[in-house]
Amino acid sequence: MDQVTFQSDTVLSDVHLLLPNARHLMIRLNSVGQPVFVSKFRILQDGEQEEVQESEKNTLLDDDGDLDVARKPKHAVCDREKVHPVILSQAGETVSDDDEEDEAEEEGCAKDLIKIEHTMATPLDDVGKQIWRGAFLLSDFILSHPDVFREATVLELGAGTGLTSIVTASVAKMVYCTDVGEDLLDMCQRNVSLNSRYIEPSAERGVKVRQLDWTADDFLTDADAEFSWSEEEVADLHDSTTLVIAADVCYDDDLTDALFRALYRITSNLRKPSTTYFSIEKRLNFTLRHMDMTCEAYDHFRHCLEQLGDMTDGKMKFTVSPVPCSFPQFFQYERVDQLELWKVSASAL
Repeated sequence: MDQVTFQSDTVLSDVHLLLPNARHLMIRLNSVGQPVFVSKFRILQDGEQEEVQESEKNTLLDDDGDLDVARKPKHAVCDREKVHPVILSQAGETVSDDDEEDEAEEEGCAKDLIKIEHTMATPLDDVGKQIWRGAFLLSDFILSHPDVFREATVLELGAGTGLTSIVTASVAKMVYCTDVGEDLLDMCQRNVSLNSRYIEPSAERGVKVRQLDWTADDFLTDADAEFSWSEEEVADLHDSTTLVIAADVCYDDDLTDALFRALYRITSNLRKPSTTYFSIEKRLNFTLRHMDMTCEAYDHFRHCLEQLGDMTDGKMKFTVSPVPCSFPQFFQYERVDQLELWKVSASAL
């Protein structure tokens, strides 16, 4: 593996994060220029979700029921400096180029089109620049339960590219879209700007991209720092927030611990009772330590959930429950059985 030469147009769609040298491999890829994609995501309308779910069952199977993997042609040539791959379609139609998109926009039919800038592969430190299935699952839930989020103030933790915050902003009053890292937050802010038509922002509504470090004890309020919080925003967060969301953010035990500490700290300072929704994908990994297939990151997440539900500090009460993933599918992705959604209700005693 170390003898492989990576070109600037090399894309890795999936890298085993626990594989030896995997992080080193991705650093080498990024050093020669990680390509950035802008993908178009079309929200499916009523009646189309069942068609997508049925088609997904047979997407990877041939006539005999065997796994059918599409292979890249040996001599494929592709300019990946800036591309717009169509990820989703509506009613069997696809937007294949900018001319068709412009035509759709002129006809007022682009309200359900979301553009997201992202990368296809990253080192572990930059996983937020990819789009994970947990973001689609949580977005599906939000679109399936608009009354839960309508006119609410919502905090997203570990927002990454901002897809879920953008979807939430279609029904919520205000979304505080948070993560760490200037590059990632810049990308997230660009995505918010790309979807201004979908979000319809105003002075009192929309998405605000802000830094929120789970390992820090307080909000970043330095006026000279980019993506910092104003005192008015911190006050609004504490006074108005009733919903917290997080999509597929648990992949490192230390960060998961920090996430739950931050969640306790934030929810215990909210004026109103709150509900948190976690989406997570249970990923099986073979580890040399166990010499077996394990789900260590998922297991630690479940352990933290149990600890939160069992907490008896005399100040807060947390109720943890799974959410059945039987709601409609608005995005075209493989909703595997390993995808889960969890609900945490928090209230002061």
